[in-house]
Amino acid sequence: MKLATFSHQNRLRVGVIDGDLIGDLSTQEGAPSSLRELLERGAEGMEWARRAATGAPRLPLAQVRLEAPIQAPQKFLCLGGNYPSHLAEAARLGLVRGPGQVWFNKQVSCIAGPCDDVYLPQASHQFDYEGELGVVIGERCRHVVAEDAMQVIAGYVVVNDMSVRDWQLRSPTHTLGKSFDTHGPLGPWLVTRDEIADPHALRLRTWVNDELRQDGHTGEMLHRIGDMVAELSAAFTLMPGDILSTGSPAGVGGLMHPPRYLQPGDRVRVEIEGIGAIENRVVAEPLARLNRPTRQGVAA
Repeated sequence: MKLATFSHQNRLRVGVIDGDLIGDLSTQEGAPSSLRELLERGAEGMEWARRAATGAPRLPLAQVRLEAPIQAPQKFLCLGGNYPSHLAEAARLGLVRGPGQVWFNKQVSCIAGPCDDVYLPQASHQFDYEGELGVVIGERCRHVVAEDAMQVIAGYVVVNDMSVRDWQLRSPTHTLGKSFDTHGPLGPWLVTRDEIADPHALRLRTWVNDELRQDGHTGEMLHRIGDMVAELSAAFTLMPGDILSTGSPAGVGGLMHPPRYLQPGDRVRVEIEGIGAIENRVVAEPLARLNRPTRQGVAA
């Protein structure tokens, strides 16, 4: 199944993709309030979705707006330096990673939809893209061995791990430079794991406007998905809806010579074979508005 979060008539809904239509699961008895809630129901939830999809009214995709499939995950984690081609281009600038898995957080407030505008921040113009395969956890789990990892995965999404490079590099945690508002677009829907025979056999491409910048393959990954889940779950509990972004191949703008950062008006498209594509337009960040509470608790 391709499970989606979408908005229609000013309401956020859960649906299932059916060609150029979407079945509105939110109309069916027992519907969850969100895709994350559906995942929290486990196998029972997936079986409900399959049954409900048969009777759900269809809407043309052109008449709805696709939103980020998981609106509020508990975790949004990214693996750095997982493609040899990306490590090689970074090494030319003296940036070297060790052999282990290097994870960082993207704050969940950065999540944006598959067709939302993304902001060139006021704080920096070193705005960059990184097309990545996203893995969505399907059940609460801890101490998962790599061989069993696929059993706890709900499915896959396309992620653009957008980055503000100077903010990223000034801290070894990367978190600030990876977490600006709108800098985590994902989607266009969640493709359940049964639809993807091998997540390490997918072509991944990124375009800026009509120029192909990244052309990689998930088979290049140094650390496989099972190893990622094992590593993370050894440290903490993974929860339904948690998003793991698995690294990016060569071709990012900040490592070109000279660097080619994103500008207002640019359109960034990330496409992964078997999953779909997201496309986001870069716009200047709106002027900040101070939103502080008064003594009466009303915003000033």
